[in-house]
Amino acid sequence: MKDYLSELNAVQKAAVEQTEGPVMVIAGPGSGKTKVLTSRITHLLSKGVKPNQILSLTFTNKAAKEMTHRISNVVGNEARKIWAGTFHSIFAKILRIEASKIGYPNSFTIYDTEDSKSVINEIIKEFNLNTKEYNANAIRTRISSAKSNLITPIMYERDPEYKEVDQANRMPRTGEIYRRYVQKCQQAGAMDFDDLLLQMFRLLQENPDQVLEKYRGYFKYLLVDEFQDTNQLQYGIIKKLSLYPGSARNICIVGDDAQSIYAFRGATIQNILDFEKDFPDVKVFKLEQNYRSTNFIVKAANDVITHNKKQIKKEIWTEKNEGAKIKLLKSASDTEEGRRIANLIVEYKNRHHLPNHEIAILYRTNAQSRIFEEHLRRANIPYKVFGGMSFYQRKEVKDFIAYMRLVINRKDNEAFKRIINYPKRAIGDSTVDKFIEYAAENNISLWDASIEVPLPNRAAQALATFKLQITEMYQYSLNADAYETAQYIYKLSGLSTELKSDMTNEGISRLENVMALLDGVKEFTEQDDVEEDSSTDRSLATYLQSISLITELDQQEGTPEYITLMSTHSAKGLEFDLVFIGGLEENLFPSYMAMKSDADMDEERRLFYVAITRAKQFLVLSHASTRYFFGNLKKNEASRFLEEIDESCFETDKTARSTVFNLMDDEPTNSKIFIRPKINFAPSIPTDFKESPRDLITQGATIIHQKFGRGKIQTIEGQKDNQIATILFEEIDNPLRKIMLKFAKLQVVN
Repeated sequence: MKDYLSELNAVQKAAVEQTEGPVMVIAGPGSGKTKVLTSRITHLLSKGVKPNQILSLTFTNKAAKEMTHRISNVVGNEARKIWAGTFHSIFAKILRIEASKIGYPNSFTIYDTEDSKSVINEIIKEFNLNTKEYNANAIRTRISSAKSNLITPIMYERDPEYKEVDQANRMPRTGEIYRRYVQKCQQAGAMDFDDLLLQMFRLLQENPDQVLEKYRGYFKYLLVDEFQDTNQLQYGIIKKLSLYPGSARNICIVGDDAQSIYAFRGATIQNILDFEKDFPDVKVFKLEQNYRSTNFIVKAANDVITHNKKQIKKEIWTEKNEGAKIKLLKSASDTEEGRRIANLIVEYKNRHHLPNHEIAILYRTNAQSRIFEEHLRRANIPYKVFGGMSFYQRKEVKDFIAYMRLVINRKDNEAFKRIINYPKRAIGDSTVDKFIEYAAENNISLWDASIEVPLPNRAAQALATFKLQITEMYQYSLNADAYETAQYIYKLSGLSTELKSDMTNEGISRLENVMALLDGVKEFTEQDDVEEDSSTDRSLATYLQSISLITELDQQEGTPEYITLMSTHSAKGLEFDLVFIGGLEENLFPSYMAMKSDADMDEERRLFYVAITRAKQFLVLSHASTRYFFGNLKKNEASRFLEEIDESCFETDKTARSTVFNLMDDEPTNSKIFIRPKINFAPSIPTDFKESPRDLITQGATIIHQKFGRGKIQTIEGQKDNQIATILFEEIDNPLRKIMLKFAKLQVVN
């Protein structure tokens, strides 16, 4: 076994060697938390702990695989016997074994977001509700939030606060929809993602002797990564396994309260803040040395996070004392911000020889990407926006998967509805509506309802053929692996003929997507990197479970040569040599939605902290004085977060800076030095702005421009409607601008 302990610093080593009792590791950004987790598991194995007695929970499959790979490098194949995976994948695995104890089939289907919305839309229709008022996505979010907070349908309907909110949202029957949604999922033998947690909790709660004690006995050591991202339900399950009498209490949580940024998904920072109360004998280790970023970046992060009210105190430090200071980029508009960032990328690439994949532009909202995309295209800089449609959400892929799902679970109503008439087989929407109505009245699946509902001869014959095909596919799957079954489904269903009949560019793209899906099934059947107890399981059911748990970030592998554009939420866990953070303005970052409470503002600050600490060498913080918002030009104040960073971290003093500028982008580069005694974070534009008559706009006049602020007219050239004013502005970079007067709105102030 390799000497894994010699690679750890003193605090890391102490955290690894403290194997017994509750342990909390507060791991700052870039502090080597993954190394601590993997070393801790390795240390347990070296002490004789059996691999299958270790439960390690993460939030992405990618993190689980990386951890297992690192452990394998030290201890070999024993790493495969560890129960390591995401909350959802581990609990799905247990539920596959124990589901019958809570009234579900062991081959239950896992519904994704679209499936859940479809069920909710069906219920809205069943209840004869106004679809303009009852929004399926909003209701799905409400149900998800309720489940994450251990609120059952009965509790929901009795809670006056839920009723009040639903009434205010003009959806007073949301509680009834929630209750019906749970019924329909159970009738269909299906669980949504939240159910994988809720039903796991229910399984342990309702079976304390038979199930809870069984898994307490299995899992002698529990490790939880990214603990600050857990919700109430996840922590509830963790406590059942590790806190109460009969538990081994050998739990190690690793996380950072300063990186808790997923409250909108139900995560609560209170879990990590309260851990010491729940486990008063906990041993706390703080990993404060940052191995990722240079000193100025680390100092800026510390400066910002100290302003939060609720936090576990720590001081991140680094030995990388040499490095570039942070560049503060101020632009007159969001368009200029996009142009300047694109130009800076070219400059940094040439000066520091940075590859594209080491550069990222981060922003608070996905809508901000448009400007950056436009200017990156103009500069011929390849880029990729993360946050678009996932491969598994494309129609042709979902259609094929729906066939697979129905083959292994004929109670899967969402799969049934999706493919009953695809390819077209004379079974229209009105026929499907009859199935839905009959199924709702009799509490049965659509598959069973279709047997009972009388149909015209043509539709009846088409339905019989369809059902015979599904049955044949199922019989075939009993003696075939996932790939063989998928190929059989692809041909027998008619998908092959349907897709190959369209040879347009779009049709070819759809066919390529389905071929890629089949390639993925093939890879699944041939892989050898699996857990011990499922190493020979290459069934279609197991394949479907594996892809149902894939997240978007799990699919982002390798280092392709493009600039990364993503929201700050998506950037968590990543790192780049050069990071731009755009749109650092009040009501944008921090968001206007965070202005209502201190807790929300603290979360925005943690989000900014996460964004800063993605940078390894270079960090550029950018804001614009004006930005279009819903068609209106809006003046902005710079983000309060910029003021919280000490001036010593910036390339130039925030209150007294000098800048080199060119007269105009299209003029000769006669560089001048312009000294500004004071720089405000936004141009001084009066709220009572009034456009002045044209005859007052003369050479030497001091004016206010709606976008650029205060300036002085240097010259006016041209005739009548073609007059151009050259204006020296006081408070912007590149301050000398040429303005076409017939389009300008200027207020004379002297």
